Formats: sequence, structure tokens, C-alpha cells
Amino acid sequence: MSIHRNGHYLRKISLLRDAVPDFDRYPFHLDAVRELDELEFHPKVTYIVGENGAGKSTLIEAIAVALGFNPEGGTINFNFETAHTHSELHAYMRTVRGAQRPRDGFFFRAESYFNVATYLDELDREPGLGASLIGSYGGNSLHEQSHGESFFATFLHRFSGGGLYIMDEPEAALSPSRQLAMLARMHDLVRDNSQFIIATHSPILMAYPDAWIYRLTDRGIERTAWEDTDHYIITSQFLNNRDRMLRELLDDE
Repeated sequence: MSIHRNGHYLRKISLLRDAVPDFDRYPFHLDAVRELDELEFHPKVTYIVGENGAGKSTLIEAIAVALGFNPEGGTINFNFETAHTHSELHAYMRTVRGAQRPRDGFFFRAESYFNVATYLDELDREPGLGASLIGSYGGNSLHEQSHGESFFATFLHRFSGGGLYIMDEPEAALSPSRQLAMLARMHDLVRDNSQFIIATHSPILMAYPDAWIYRLTDRGIERTAWEDTDHYIITSQFLNNRDRMLRELLDDE
């Protein structure tokens, strides 16, 4: 697969280590942050994976906020705050961008997507704002759809191409078949000069070819192959040895 003709929108981020006040406090005490110097991104798709608590969401949130996105998600223009829960990591991050600027962008965060949907409904109820915003999300209120349907409506209708899309666990409400459909949608957008940075637990989503996968470990951040991720290894072992693994897991003895 060829590289974007426009190259990266986001080339890399670096941690301003000399400015960090204390590596023994959150979020700087996280191994992935403590060992971070700089992190380069693939011009198409970069994945950030790891165990719960490793710092995936903290890192992806900091990248998004450093680029100007709302911490709870949405576009650069979204300006709302339901609760101030994001860390200060973004303030100690330097972003290195490409020569081209994206014409679209979105920070998709599964855990706070309800707040984004509510914000859209509130904006559309305000008089004098012009065309309905929900029209660019498929035309139906995201609250009037299932979680999975509203997620996929955003990927399908709101992501318009030529964009930088930062996503935190987008698979949260998607069935396996919808995850496959999302891979196809991502590919369409990549061919339309889009760049994705995705934190995920899904071995289906992280299977996109010619992507970089960063694994967060107690040693910091390391590049890995799809087949070497715990997600792939454990899933494939279970599918290929279901009976034996279930006996070991469920053996009362």
C-alpha cells in the first residue's frame, strides 16, 4: 500500500521531559509516560494497545487535546465540558505536524460519546444556527439509535475524508461484523488521505494492513506486530483450543 501523497498530518509527539513537575504523580508515573521521549505516527493508521490501566486512554486523550480537540470528544469546534476529568499530560506534549493541514478531524471517545450526542442535540435546538448539525451524522438524533448504530453513523456520515481521526476504543459498542465494516470504512477514508490514531482492544480493528502498532508495557512503549499482541495470541488460542482452555478456567478442582 502506498504512502499518502500528502504525507502525515501528525508526524510525531514528544514529551517535554525537562518541564514535567514530578514523575511520581499521575499521569507521569505511568510506565508508558515515564519512559516516553517521542512517538512517531504512521501516515495512515497507528494503533495504541495494552492492558487496562496501562495508559492508552490517557495518552490518546493528551494527543487529542494537544491538537485542540475537546477532551470529551467531537470536532475542534466542540466547546463543552461535562466534567473536568482529563489529565494535564497534553500541556507537556509537543506536536510535530506535517506540511498539509487536514480538512476534517474528530476525536471519538467511546466512554463520553453520550455527552457528544447530547451536545449536538442541544446545539440543534438553539435558534439561528443554520442547518441542522445532526444532518452530517446521518439525520437522526444519536440518542434515538442504539449505541452501536450511533457510533457507526458517525464513522459513516460524519467522517468526510482528508481528516485526522483520533479514536479511543471505537469498538466498544460494535459487533464483530460492524468492526469489519469499520475496517472497510477506514480503508475508504485512508484512500481519501485520512490518518487514524486508535487506542483499541480489538484484534479485528488492529488488523488493518500496513499499520503501526504500539504496545504499552511496564517497560514503556514498543512497536510490535499484530500477531505478537496479547489480543491476537489470547483470542486465537481460545478459538483454537476452546474446550481445553475452558476446562482450565472453569475447573472447580
